[in-house]
Amino acid sequence: MTTTATERRAVFRKLHESGCFVLPNPWDSGGARLLQHLGFKALASTSSGYAWSTGRPDNHVGVEEVLAHLKMLCEATDLPVNADFEAGFADTPAELGVNVARAVATGVAGLSIEDSTGNPSRPLFDEADAVARIKAARAAIDANGGDTLLVARCEGFLVGRADLGFVIARLTAYADAGADCLYAPGLKTTTEIAAVVTALHPKPVNVLVGGPGSLVRILADLGVRRISVGGALARVAWGSFMTASREIAERGSFDALAQAMPFAELNDLFRK
Repeated sequence: MTTTATERRAVFRKLHESGCFVLPNPWDSGGARLLQHLGFKALASTSSGYAWSTGRPDNHVGVEEVLAHLKMLCEATDLPVNADFEAGFADTPAELGVNVARAVATGVAGLSIEDSTGNPSRPLFDEADAVARIKAARAAIDANGGDTLLVARCEGFLVGRADLGFVIARLTAYADAGADCLYAPGLKTTTEIAAVVTALHPKPVNVLVGGPGSLVRILADLGVRRISVGGALARVAWGSFMTASREIAERGSFDALAQAMPFAELNDLFRK
């Protein structure tokens, strides 16, 4: 079944109204189609996963390539796609608004904007600037139909500002600026997650899971609306690739290839 961008956006918004869903992060068309086949209800892009697939580190892919990548993902699946749009690929709110409008045109159902600068000496935008950027993203979305979900991210925990009060204050300001969903990657404990969910209620909260130890039902019980895995699936794929390659290079062994997905199964899956 082929769906329109409007239909996918309506489905995506409905998912944020109640319950908890997992938003896995593919980095190519095949991964998007496989995840749809497995029954996931929505997907999200991953800036790191895509960058690594092109031989570059995270945050080193330009806006033109990212826009083409988002369009490709949206065309590969009938599921809603949330764009990891980094910091909007812009220094000013006005430039960010232009890029957000272009991202909306790719067909994405949601779009995340983070407050990191990429500058180690000033890792986060000042709050006033960060709020202005969320307002610019909101205005760009509203000017292009208004149905694309806006997700605002505070990167405090990822840049060494592990101050829960600071992060909650930032996310609250972003909600007031027009964000539909809030996201603080780097939250670790159930206490931290519960505090963010409570402080931002009734706005939906996204939690990033990057390793073992969490369960969907536990996060759902805390009130988390959606769960994403960022670049974790890409790291799993690279980990398997490196393990098998090292065994061949260092031991002359092909035993790790026993873990490969069968050729026929992959071909059959992509014929459907």
